[in-house]
Amino acid sequence: EVQLQASGGGLVQSGGSLRLSCTVSGLPFDDYAIGWFRRAPGKEREGVSCISSHSENTFYTDFVKGRFTISRDNNQNTVYLQMNSLNFEDTAVYFCAAHRSYGHTMTVVGTGNKYDMAYWGKGTQVTVSS
Repeated sequence: EVQLQASGGGLVQSGGSLRLSCTVSGLPFDDYAIGWFRRAPGKEREGVSCISSHSENTFYTDFVKGRFTISRDNNQNTVYLQMNSLNFEDTAVYFCAAHRSYGHTMTVVGTGNKYDMAYWGKGTQVTVSS
């Protein structure tokens, strides 16, 4: 079975940093683009960032650009999201998801809920205090 396990969330004060990890199993990891998404209570899913299968391409939504950095280690089947300068509006459950097409993934990250990813993991809670 395909599994995507997100970890690294927690409680952090405004201006602080966290690094999230997404460890993937059950699929050929280096054939898949990975996206990060988030959902706050009562709000729609938001795309955050994505990365192509061999790190050639990355994309960030405007509200995280310059603060977050996505990376991956294909030897460990893991994608990372380094989150700096966190603020209260970043509070959400963060999910990672996989799709073979980077173009599709970037579209999903950039346009919200119109399209879907192939595989979703369980989220990790990020809470930023004021």
